[in-house]
This record gives sequence, structure tokens and C-alpha cells, in this order.
Amino acid sequence: MSRVNPNQFAMSLQLFDGTSYHIGDTDEKFSIQSISKVFTFTLAIHLYNKELYKYVGHEPSGNSFNSLVQLEYENGIPRNPFINAGAIVITDLLMNKYKDKTFLEVMNLIQTVSDNKNITYDKEVAKSEKEYGYRNLALVSMMKSFNNINNDIMDVLDNYFKHCSISMNTKELSRAMLF
Repeated sequence: MSRVNPNQFAMSLQLFDGTSYHIGDTDEKFSIQSISKVFTFTLAIHLYNKELYKYVGHEPSGNSFNSLVQLEYENGIPRNPFINAGAIVITDLLMNKYKDKTFLEVMNLIQTVSDNKNITYDKEVAKSEKEYGYRNLALVSMMKSFNNINNDIMDVLDNYFKHCSISMNTKELSRAMLF
């Protein structure tokens, strides 16, 4: 977003023994964007096991993270859960299980692994994502046309944009990634 200082820098390292190292603006929160895909994939793999790979692959994409061409070529099955189309499918699959509590389940996982119940999402970022997420709308629409999305596409995108807008600092994020 235009209000973010482009000169900010932060880095945190969290060791398993509890030792941590931090440098820069480590208390400054930011929307975790695609990092959230690690958490949604974790939830989905626990729910679906190998069956997950019927809906999303596990190969490198070789193309842009939001490629419509590759998605169409592969009949609406995204190459992996870490490109936008794959993360959208993962969100849809989570919605099949968690229904209207999907975002709460994602938040619960992140709050639990980071040991911080105060983590939330940035509503302004989520709103902006929704207003300008035309490529993601095209991706989810294409996958729906190939019957690889079960839920209402706007509900899927709302959940996707919210989890991409989760706001954390590097200290919280490094702690969360220990799992």
C-alpha cells in the first residue's frame, strides 16, 4: 500500500531452544500475504491427506504466480498450493470442511503456533485486495468453470483476501514458523 514506508527493514530468527535474534523494525506489523499459504496448506493437508492432490498439484509452476494460461492448460488444477490459484483452491477446500468458520480456523492456527491470541487481520488491506483482485477473480472463475471450486467464488475470495491480510511482525512470524 502507498502508506507503507519502502525503507522499512526487519528480520527475526527464532531458534528451537527459545533463543531469538532481531534486527530492524521488528515490531512493525505488515500483511503476511502469500506467507499465509503455508498455514492454509497445513490445515488442508491435515484434513485431506493425499486426496488434496486431486485438486491442487505439488509441482513447480514455472510460470507467474497468477498465470491464467497454465491454469487453463491444466484444466483448472493449479500446479501447487503456493501460487494464487492453488491457495484459492485450498481456501475452497477448507470452506468445505469449516464452512463460515474457515477464516477463524486459519486465525486460530496462526495464533496458536505463534503463541499470540492478539494477531488479527488488516481490514483495510483485505478491502483493497477485494477491490483490485481482478486476476484472482479470473482465476477462481476459471477454476469454478472446471468444477474445481465448490463454494461461492466471492465467499472463497473473501476468505482468501482475509488470510492474506493477516497482520504480523517479524517476531510473531518467526515464532509461528517453528511448527
